[in-house]
Amino acid sequence: MSSVRDHYEALLARHYTAMAGGFEPAVAREAARLDALLPGFTPDRALDLGAGSGFQTVALARRGVAVTALDLSATLLAELREAAAGLPVRTIEGDMLDAPSLLRDERAFDLIVCMGDTLTHLPSRADVARLCTAMAALLAPGGRVVLTFRDLTAAREGVERFLPVKLSDDLIMTCFLEYETETVAVHDLVHAREEDGWHFAASSYRKLRLDADAVAAFLVDAGLAITHAATEQGLVTLVASAEA
Repeated sequence: MSSVRDHYEALLARHYTAMAGGFEPAVAREAARLDALLPGFTPDRALDLGAGSGFQTVALARRGVAVTALDLSATLLAELREAAAGLPVRTIEGDMLDAPSLLRDERAFDLIVCMGDTLTHLPSRADVARLCTAMAALLAPGGRVVLTFRDLTAAREGVERFLPVKLSDDLIMTCFLEYETETVAVHDLVHAREEDGWHFAASSYRKLRLDADAVAAFLVDAGLAITHAATEQGLVTLVASAEA
C-alpha cells in the first residue's frame, strides 16, 4: 500500500487534471462553487491546502486574491505554476499537517480552502482534528474555511465497489474499494494510450472514512462557527468562520 505522496507521484498526478474533465472546466466549476458558498465575501489572501494542479487556486487568483498553494505533489505543483503564470500565487511543496511551521512567516489568511477529497488523505481522524485547529490558528478575524470531501462511511458491496473514474480515447481509469474499519483501501487501475500503444499501471492507497458531523465538530472545537453544511451525492461541503 502506497503513501498518498507516492501514490500520486507514481500514478495519479499525471492524470489528475484529465480526471476532472480538463483544467478550464474544473476552474470554472470551482469558481462557481466558491461564489455560491461565499456570497459577498471578498478575501485578500487565501490558503489552498491540497491545491493539486490549482483549480481553486487559479479560480481565486484570477479574481485578484493572493493565494498560497500547498500540496505534497511536485508534479501537480509544477502544473499549477504553469497555469498560474502571471497570477498572485505562491506554491509550497509539503504536508498540510505541517502548515503551521511551513507558514510561520505568513500573515493570517482571510480564506482557507481544502477541497476535492483532500481531507480523506490524512492518516487519521486525530490528524483531521489537528488540521482544523491549525486552520483556525491561521485565519484572520472574520476569516472563512471551506471544506469538501467524500463521505465514505457507507460501504459499497459486491460489484458496486468497482467505480468508473475516467473514459476517453486515450485513458481508461477504474478504482476498486475495500472497506476497513476507519479507512478505505483504494486501488486505482489505469490504462493509458501512448505513442507505442496501451500501458497499464496500478497503485493503492488509503482514504479516511469521514462524516460531516465529525468534521463539523472538529471545526467547532477549534473555535470556528459552522455557517453552511450540506451533503449532495456523497460530497460533504462545510463552511466555517472565525470570530470577527
